[in-house]
Amino acid sequence: MLEIRDEGGVVALGRVLTLVIHTQIGGEEEAIRAANAASREHPMRVIVVSRNPDHVNAGEEPRLDAELRVGADAGASEVVLLQCYGELGSHLLGIVQGLLLPDAPVVAWWPSFMPETPSAAQLGQISQRRITDSGRQADPHAAILSLAGCYTPGDTDLAWTRLTNWRAHLAALLDQPPFEPVHGGRVSGDLDNPSVHLMAAWLHLRLGVPIEKVEAGETPTGSSGLHAVELQRDSGDSSLTRLRDSVGVLRQPGQPEHHVALSTRGLEDQLAEELRKLAPDDMYRQVLLSTLEHAA
Repeated sequence: MLEIRDEGGVVALGRVLTLVIHTQIGGEEEAIRAANAASREHPMRVIVVSRNPDHVNAGEEPRLDAELRVGADAGASEVVLLQCYGELGSHLLGIVQGLLLPDAPVVAWWPSFMPETPSAAQLGQISQRRITDSGRQADPHAAILSLAGCYTPGDTDLAWTRLTNWRAHLAALLDQPPFEPVHGGRVSGDLDNPSVHLMAAWLHLRLGVPIEKVEAGETPTGSSGLHAVELQRDSGDSSLTRLRDSVGVLRQPGQPEHHVALSTRGLEDQLAEELRKLAPDDMYRQVLLSTLEHAA
């Protein structure tokens, strides 16, 4: 690795973290593209560990295929790709430990499947931050509830990240007249999407009022799943509604409609946002636990 870095003019001193990606064989390239894009903002070493599902892995001969990418193939990072077959897929910690940057934080990311308890998984044990994606699981709502039941500081989920723009617009909406208390609210969207439940829990926590959840049809995997948020006040409802992938409309009593940017953000943008903060996200913790309480 040192020789290749020297030949390619790549140095490790500017790396700010190690990102360890755990995915299935065949799913590496999407994750690598997102990591390469995010590395322009966060120079890092990327270690991709992939393996087959357990029922396939059990019948394989132990083998490790390795590939190193630097330069144009790795954005502002260096990428180590490790494909583990057979019994090697059960010893991930020993495989990656010697490749971690010294004295740099470690972030683990599961872009497809996720462990039952991220902090207890082999890669989760060595990571300051652990990123999952409940929205990509077979049962997304059950997945976010499972994460709530095993939350450990440092955990986060991209279903929460997808709400950033929505939360910013709603906060701005409440900073405008009429300055009246909110006495109720409604969130409409795909109720199979965990982001819808996280939004309802966030509004309930911040406003202290009941929030109704209403089904509004299926949405694409990787989106927030939200169609609209309505906040009820004495002078009338205020709302934020998605018109199409990149545009939303804000409605307030006595004011003209305002079109706002409400894009469906790509995986690279979501990952880059999560890498900006390595400290535990206490608001996510509160919202996640509230989601679990209201599901009981």
